[in-house]
Parts: sequence; structure tokens; C-alpha cells
Amino acid sequence: LDFENKRLYFRSMLKKARHGMRYGTIRLNVRRSHVFEDSFISLNLRETNEMRGRLSITFAGEEGIDAGGVTREWYAILAREIFKPGYCLFKPSADSSAFQPDPRSYIVDEHLKYFKFVGRVVGKAIADAHLMDAHFTRSFYKHILGLPIDYKDIQSLDPQYYKSLCDLLTLNIEDLGLELTFSADSEEFGVIRTMELKPGGANIPVNEENKMEYIQLATKHRMTTGIRKQIDAFLEGFHELVPKELISIFNEQELELLISGVPEVDLDDLKANTEYTGYTASSPQVRWFWKTLESWSPSEHNKFLMFVTGTSKVPLEGFKALVGMRGYQKFSIHKSYGNDRTLPTSHTCFNQLDMPEYSSEDILRDKLEYAVSEGGEGFGFG
Repeated sequence: LDFENKRLYFRSMLKKARHGMRYGTIRLNVRRSHVFEDSFISLNLRETNEMRGRLSITFAGEEGIDAGGVTREWYAILAREIFKPGYCLFKPSADSSAFQPDPRSYIVDEHLKYFKFVGRVVGKAIADAHLMDAHFTRSFYKHILGLPIDYKDIQSLDPQYYKSLCDLLTLNIEDLGLELTFSADSEEFGVIRTMELKPGGANIPVNEENKMEYIQLATKHRMTTGIRKQIDAFLEGFHELVPKELISIFNEQELELLISGVPEVDLDDLKANTEYTGYTASSPQVRWFWKTLESWSPSEHNKFLMFVTGTSKVPLEGFKALVGMRGYQKFSIHKSYGNDRTLPTSHTCFNQLDMPEYSSEDILRDKLEYAVSEGGEGFGFG
């Protein structure tokens, strides 16, 4: 099923679950300068059934009846507030385009209650078909969906660390001169903490035979075990409003679109800010590529953007401000080795698409559509 059909089914099932039920109105009076704190206090003690009611937001000292516009503004403000560094709840990815729980959030009193609150807010937005400009890491979307985490998911969070893991996989560990053990160091407020990745891990050296296990455990620690309590608290609030079995029909790219909507991709702007290696703007394959993209729907454009950059979020300043591992880094199309049976691949930390020199427009379109629809299946090493 494509995303639109899934979305329509999802909406119909939520509506069916609410049929015949009556819920009161959730009235919130919040100060603009304290939207996060005031909203938390107002919603923290409410029962699950209360949370299913219609929101009615009032900003303190302001006139106006909430006919939906004030609620949308409330969601927009909250989407900015929850990621502010001062709350120490979420930490940004390397390019600051996506977020996941911060393992240091324990310094905040009742931090798990805040994560449950954020889960409720995101779940409420989805259930009521409101959009939030809230973008999470690929691994966090997978946690929401109950999907297994893969070590490659660390790429969108920390591409430099992912590259070092790729080096560890492809090169002999002795040639790298590394003396690793099954433990992980992390700096928390100037203090280095060492965590064992398995019982007795600090005394187990990493070698050629066990390095894959080490990579899996090290990335799992950063994306899962090190933030397990925060993930569980978020999901507790989220699943109050969005059933686990219903949200699981989506994949991680589709979940981002469900939460954040489909920001319009300006293909002319993208084309004007594209660089080529091995191709030119007049190469037949490049012309076929742009013709294919022009035939796609807005949701397919965003899936493509997710495929090549790791997020469907369009920079506010346009594609000239696209950020990669080296700072500002424009989208690029590289001619790659391969034949008509080879899929195009992406390197999200470089905003790069590797595309073979296909012999026809039909083959290029079919291979590109398949690679993008399969999401991470076509990803290459960064």
C-alpha cells in the first residue's frame, strides 16, 4: 500500500474507535512565554479518556476564540520548545535536523514525566490530524513503530561515528592500531562515564571475529539501551492516543510524513542547487532523472528527499542551505559503476545520489522508484 492509502485507513480506524464516544473539551490557558511548562502542568494529571477530547487553547492575556488556528499555533510553539537545549530532553543529530532522547535528561526532575508528556502531545497531534514540525532520528521513528534497529541507523545521528564503524568493518582491526573493548565511553557534563556493553565487557578485547558484535552493541547502546527509560516513557504517552498495532502499518519515512506533513519540495530550487560528478546537466540520464521526479507526487518527493538526505525536512532557506557532513553541502548526483540491473544508492551524510549510466529512461525510472520505495535498502556507506 502507498502512504496515502495507509493514511486513509489509519484515519478510518481511529474514527471507528471513537464512534459513539463522547469526550469533553480540554481547555488550556497558557502563557506564551511558558507554553511548555504551562501545558505540562495542565495535561500531566489528565486521564487518557480526557486526552481524547477536543483541544481549546487560550494564550493568557490575548483575546480570540480557538477555532483551530490557535491550536495549530500551540503545536507549532511546542514543536520548537521540546527540543530546546535548556530542557535537556532531546539531543540533535550531527546536522541538527533531527532529534532523539538525550541520555543526560536524568538531571531534570521528573524527566520521564516530561517524556510521557511529549509522547502524549505527538500522539494527540497524530490522532487529531494536526502537524508538528518535529523531526526525530530514523532509529527513534523505528522505536515508535516497534521495528528492529540496525547499526546503519546511527548514520543519521552521527555520520562521522558511522564512518569510523564502516572503517572498522572493512579494515583489519590490527592495521587500524585500535585497542577496543566491549565498553563505551560517554562525556556527561565534563565527566567521562564508561559503560560495559555486555557483562565483563571492559575486559573483553575487540578482534576480527567479534567486531560485528561490538558494532551492533555499541550502536544499540547509543540508540536504544542508553535511552531505554526515555523511549519507554515517550511510548507510554504516545500509545495512550495512538494504538501500537495501528501505527505499525507505516514505515519510518511515512511516520515522519504523518507527524510533520508533506513540506513542498521545490524541484526548480533543488535542480538549481545540484552538483554533478561524471554527469552534466545535459546528460541523458540526468534529464531522465529530473523528468522522473517531475512525474512524482508530493509524498514521493519527500520520500526521495529522505532517501538522499536522511530527512524529509526542507531547509528554511531552500536547498542552497542543505547541510551535510562538511557543513553546507548541496545535493549531488554521481555517476557510479554498475549496469541496468544495479540500483541507485545514497550517502545521506553527503546528500549524494550514486546513479549508474542507465541505458533507457524506463529503466532509470523503475530502478529509482524501487530504491526510494524500499528506503534504507538502497543506502550506501557514508
